Amino acid sequence: MRRDKKDEEASGNNPFASIDRAAVLQEARVFHQTPINPRRCCDILTKIIYLINQGEHFTTNEATDTFFAMTKLFQNSDVVMRRMCYLTIKEMATMTENAFIVTQSLTKDMNGREDIFRAAAVRALCTITDVSTLQGIERYMKQAIVDKVNSVSSAALVSALHLARKAPDVVKRWVNEAQEACSSDNVMVQYHALGLLYYLRKNDRLGTSKMVTKFMKGGLKSPFAYCMLIRIASKLLEEDDAGHDSPLFDFIESCLRNKHEIVIYEAASAIVNMPNCTARELAPAVSVLQLFLSSPKASFRYAGVRTLNKVAMKHPSAVTACNLDLENLITDVNRSIATLAITTLLKTGSESSVDRLMKQITSFMSEISDEFKVVVVQAISALCQKYPRKHAVMMNYLSSMLRDEGGFEYKKSIVECIIAIIEESPDSKESGLEHLCEFIEDCEHTVLATKIISLLGREGPKTANPSKYIRFIYNRVILENEAVRAAAVAALAKFGAHCDDLLPSILTLLSRSMLDEDDEVRDRATFFHHVLEQKQKSLNSAYILNGLTVSIPALERCLYQYTREPSEEPFNMKSVPLKTIAPERKPENIISSKPKEKTAASRQEIYAEQLSRIKEFAVLGSLFKSSQPVELTESETEYVVSCVKHTFGKHIVFQFDCTNTLNDQVLESVTVQMEPSDGFEVIAYVPCPSLAYNVPGVTYTCVAMPDEDPTEVTTALSCVMKFTIKDCDPNTGETDEEGYDDEYLLEDVEVIVADHVQKVLKPNFGASWDEVGDENELEDTYALSTMNTLEEAVQNIIKHLGMQACERSDKIQEGKSSHTLYLAGVYRGGHEVLGRAKLILKDGVTMQLTVRSTDSTAAEVITSAVA
Repeated sequence: MRRDKKDEEASGNNPFASIDRAAVLQEARVFHQTPINPRRCCDILTKIIYLINQGEHFTTNEATDTFFAMTKLFQNSDVVMRRMCYLTIKEMATMTENAFIVTQSLTKDMNGREDIFRAAAVRALCTITDVSTLQGIERYMKQAIVDKVNSVSSAALVSALHLARKAPDVVKRWVNEAQEACSSDNVMVQYHALGLLYYLRKNDRLGTSKMVTKFMKGGLKSPFAYCMLIRIASKLLEEDDAGHDSPLFDFIESCLRNKHEIVIYEAASAIVNMPNCTARELAPAVSVLQLFLSSPKASFRYAGVRTLNKVAMKHPSAVTACNLDLENLITDVNRSIATLAITTLLKTGSESSVDRLMKQITSFMSEISDEFKVVVVQAISALCQKYPRKHAVMMNYLSSMLRDEGGFEYKKSIVECIIAIIEESPDSKESGLEHLCEFIEDCEHTVLATKIISLLGREGPKTANPSKYIRFIYNRVILENEAVRAAAVAALAKFGAHCDDLLPSILTLLSRSMLDEDDEVRDRATFFHHVLEQKQKSLNSAYILNGLTVSIPALERCLYQYTREPSEEPFNMKSVPLKTIAPERKPENIISSKPKEKTAASRQEIYAEQLSRIKEFAVLGSLFKSSQPVELTESETEYVVSCVKHTFGKHIVFQFDCTNTLNDQVLESVTVQMEPSDGFEVIAYVPCPSLAYNVPGVTYTCVAMPDEDPTEVTTALSCVMKFTIKDCDPNTGETDEEGYDDEYLLEDVEVIVADHVQKVLKPNFGASWDEVGDENELEDTYALSTMNTLEEAVQNIIKHLGMQACERSDKIQEGKSSHTLYLAGVYRGGHEVLGRAKLILKDGVTMQLTVRSTDSTAAEVITSAVA
């Protein structure tokens, strides 16, 4: 028998895995037997609870029959069976309308002499009680809250908190009893009483403040109640936007000297999480957390290092004093603590300590899981941005980590870190590419192999010795799967397009791939071979080096529409919306393991779909660009309005998002009237039919751009929101039949050059520059006297022209007095525009701007925009 029992435990089988609802309900007839078999009944009740928690639904009749049968079980006083009854009642309370049939039995147990039944009976009774029957047990609940038995009092307080969500007015009458419970010597009773009091008063700002002040002075015995009071105080501090001079902050700071460690940590956590907290205010909390780092309890060491890790993200200098203690935690037996210690040190360490830290990391990495390895690599990546001069050291350690064993996410994070270093530091480019070349020799992840090969194709031709990378790429054509072979063929073609001396060798290698067994590889090799044979730089730039700049989903949609509506005119790529370039993101919290959300459609595609449904705008053609929202009112005004500018071929549609913040008014027939100037003409208004309280609405204004002077693209349009006001009752929502006209003055809307230019990224700017040619080239010199640094000049030029900086030319090396900025974009109508701005810093910034375009008007607009 013992051996059988051990075998059963070893197998880990679920004894309830094969039970059936109908069979269990049949077994429930045992409840009617006399005498009652407690052990058998407990087994059946356990099965019922298991089925409910697995998602099984009992019908109303089944639940009612089970409830009636369970009333027989109250005749037996077996402790285990009675408590199982309470649990089953709580689980089945929502499945039957006749739960009240056990109310009398529960009330009897609640007021009985058996203390072991009373607390559970209170919880079960409150679960089956609704608003209509709550007054019937109100007297018993008041008594239970102040009961001498702590378990009963605690159960009543927690149940009252749940009941307050359904019947707050009734539970508010129990405030005196809850306040009496707050003076209890029991830690849990005091904690639950404080929680109930706060819930009842949380919407009363003054009442909450008085409660907090009272307990701050009177003191509490429960550490859990102290923790809750600290949270309430920190929330009040945040809402009042009070600083460290507030008594609430003094109270939280005084809790750092409490005798309970949990209270000390709660106070420290509250201080470090306060917004706009200065280093001086953080100092006492950091000192306490530093003591936690040497605690014998692993939970407090983890809490201390995790909180310091958060502090280091905003105030790394405040944590520097803890570096010695953090270094001692690197060898902690708990690898979670060790990982957090390493990542915190990477944020707070000085440039001189980088080498020592990296050596410690190397010995540490083999002992932790891949999930923690990714966190460490992300911290190293953040350190690379902080200390660019240490890129060479980082690269060596990253390459050794790349050769170690690990999963896909770990290898991916290392590869992304190396690529980031290559893009940031030109000096590290060749060594980084060599490390990546070695990695793809044995890389088993197709995604990483194709990513690295694409990088080699983009960066390899620009190195001093491009030919040494071709061997690594061609090895992939011979040895790898179809996806990698296709990427390798594309990379080889870029070497041929960029390096004339390698072209014959590349053509030979591509000709071999033209016999590949895979269609994609064979077609790519054939296409690239024929393009390279032409030896035309314009073809190389358009089809190999730069590729498509349009949105692929939009291209698919436009091609499908073109096939459905045949036309004699050939398909025009200029009619396809461009691929939108997302703004550069700030470094993310490396501790967060939250996956990035994937967007189904871009913001511009959503706008295009919305505008196409409006008949007034259906004839305007394809949407070229949508701007970011511009606020036209203050956020505190009675009407809040923002504007989004949608640019088409010859028109601009202004979308006004309006919100009415007055609950006693409804606005109807809302339009934004614009006064045109400089040849701009308003041709259509699309009103918002109704604007109810706090419900956003949209109105549109369509403006035609001037035909006589196509270079006139900037203007300022004054705006007035006009509408009909109808008064309404805020409580009932009833609106008056008659209204009156009114208007509201808004801020002017400016149309700038950036509204007519869409950003595009050119991976190879030089090839694109040659491809466009100098037919429509304009050049001029400007004195940017208001700008004192090259960084300021670069950012303002990019923002003003609305073009994309290419080849990372928006990054300026420290100490430089001259810089060249490469810009690329597409002007309204699908005309490509490139700009080369040579900047010199001397008594202000002087800029020589050269613009090339496929359209003379576009070149003139961009050049004159700076002036």
